[in-house]
Amino acid sequence: MAPGWVARRPVRRVERSPDLDVTPETWPATLAPVAQLLRDGLDLGPATILVGENGTGKSTLIEAVAVAYGLSPEGGSTGARHSTRVSESGLSEWLRVVRGAGASRWGYFLRAETMHGLFTYLEDNPAWPPEQPFHELSHGESFLSMIMTTRFSRGGFFVLDEPEAGLSFTAQLTLLGVLADMIDNGDAQLLLATHSPVIAALPGAMIMELDGSGFHRRSWSDLDVVDHYRRFIERPEAYLRRVIDS
Repeated sequence: MAPGWVARRPVRRVERSPDLDVTPETWPATLAPVAQLLRDGLDLGPATILVGENGTGKSTLIEAVAVAYGLSPEGGSTGARHSTRVSESGLSEWLRVVRGAGASRWGYFLRAETMHGLFTYLEDNPAWPPEQPFHELSHGESFLSMIMTTRFSRGGFFVLDEPEAGLSFTAQLTLLGVLADMIDNGDAQLLLATHSPVIAALPGAMIMELDGSGFHRRSWSDLDVVDHYRRFIERPEAYLRRVIDS
C-alpha cells in the first residue's frame, strides 16, 4: 500500500455530527449498532465489512454513510440523483464524514435491492463509450460487469450492500479477487455489508459483527455466520430438524 495512504483515505472516520442533538428513542438510534456509532464513532480501514443477522442495522448504517459521503441512497456515483421511492432513514443527517486530506472524492454505491432501478437510470443516461445494457444480463452477470467498469478502477470510496446477492460461489470468488485488487492498487476504500462468509474473507478487511448490543470487531473464523455455515455443511440434518416439521 502506498505511503501516506491513511492520510489520503477518502473516509477516515464516521461520527455523530456535533451540531445535532439526537433523541435516543428515535429510530434508527434505537438500534444498538447505530446508537454505538453515534456515541463512539467508527474509524474505517482500507476495507470495512459489516456482518450480522437481518434487522441488526447493517444496511441502515451502510446507506447512511453512503449518503453522508454524497452518494445516492438508491445507488450510483457521487452526485447521482435518481430516485424511485424515498425509503431511507434520516441517519445520514446525524453523521459527519471525516475525510482524508487530499483524498479522492469519487465514490460509488451498489446495493442489491435497488440495482434494477439504477440500471434503468444508466440506460436513460448512457455513458460514453456505450456499454452493454445491464438489463440484458443476469443479476449476477450484471453486477460483476458493473464492478469491472472504469467506475471502480479509480481511487475513491466504494460502498456495497449485500453484493453476494445473485452470485454463485464461484462468482463470489471472482468478486473477492476484484475487491482484493482494488485495495492492493492503493487508492480505493471499501465499505461492505454481507451475509456471505466468502465475501467476509476479503484479505486485510476489518470485520465488524453487529448484534443486539452494538458492533464488535471480529476475526473471520470467529464470526457466527462462518460457524453456522461450517456446522451446516458438516451436519445439515441438525439444522433441518429445527425448521422442518417432522
